Order: sequence, then C-alpha cells, then structure tokens
Amino acid sequence: MGKQAIKVASVDVKKLIKMLNAALSEEWLAYYQYWIGARLMEGPMRSEVEPELLLHADQELNHAVLVANRIIQLGGTPVINPTQWTKLARCEYDEPSDPYIEVILDQNLKGERCAIQRYQEIADFTDGKDHSTHQMAVQIMNEELEHENDIEAWITDIKRMKDEFKKMRM
Repeated sequence: MGKQAIKVASVDVKKLIKMLNAALSEEWLAYYQYWIGARLMEGPMRSEVEPELLLHADQELNHAVLVANRIIQLGGTPVINPTQWTKLARCEYDEPSDPYIEVILDQNLKGERCAIQRYQEIADFTDGKDHSTHQMAVQIMNEELEHENDIEAWITDIKRMKDEFKKMRM
C-alpha cells in the first residue's frame, strides 16, 4: 500500500479504485475477446488480421497489469474473482459465436469504443488531481484509440475487397 500515492492523489480514492476495478475487469474481458476471437476467426484477411488481434490482446493484458498495479499503489485490492468481471464491467464481452472476421472485428470495435470512454472518464476524474493515474489513463486511452483505428481500417479493407469482388462478378 503506497501511503504517498494516496496522499498525493487529491481525489476520492475509493471512487477511483472502483473506477479502476471496472476498467481492470474490462481489460481482462477485452484480452479474452481478442485472444479467442483471433483463434476462431474465419474469412478474408484472416491471416493478416489474426497476429494483429493477438498483439492487441497482449496490449490489453499489459493494460490490466498497469491498472492492477495502480489499484494496489492506491491501497486498494484488484478484482480477485473473475466472476466479478462481467458484473463490474460496463463494456460488454461479446462471445465470438459467429467466427466471421467482420463480426469479430465489429465486436472488438465496440469494446474499444467503450474502453476509450472509460479511460476518458478516468483521465477527466484525475486531471490535475492524481498525475500518476491520469498519465496511465491517457497512455492506455491512446493505445485504445490506435486499436480502434486499426480495426476500422481492416473493416474498410474487407468491405473494399468485397465490393471489388462484386464488380468483377458483374
């Protein structure tokens, strides 16, 4: 427990820990959604997108490490039971029951947009009050924005491929 960490954070630390535990739950769900989706995915560009989704999964896991460490520094306890993840998370876990690449990417895009909103809220809550948490939230949010951009580009590429294929068949 970091006494100085708590002292320098001029925010409602209990509320912040609650926000961070929700974010932590969402990171674990995002990690699994990326990881399992990448392995089950079918369709065009799968071989190009799969390694990138696995990289995104690793980055989500790294986010979970950062968030858990910050919770501990603030004197809190990270979520210790995975059954709590879906209860604490605002961002939904969409199981990849349809393995088609566009469905998987749409699910991941929805998750990224939710994560961006989560970290924007944490950044706003801590701005000028808890520099460590604020910097962490901005760093993670920037990575989530990169993920969103990657996914949007893949979706665009797949749609263009499909359109070109349709033109060729006419």
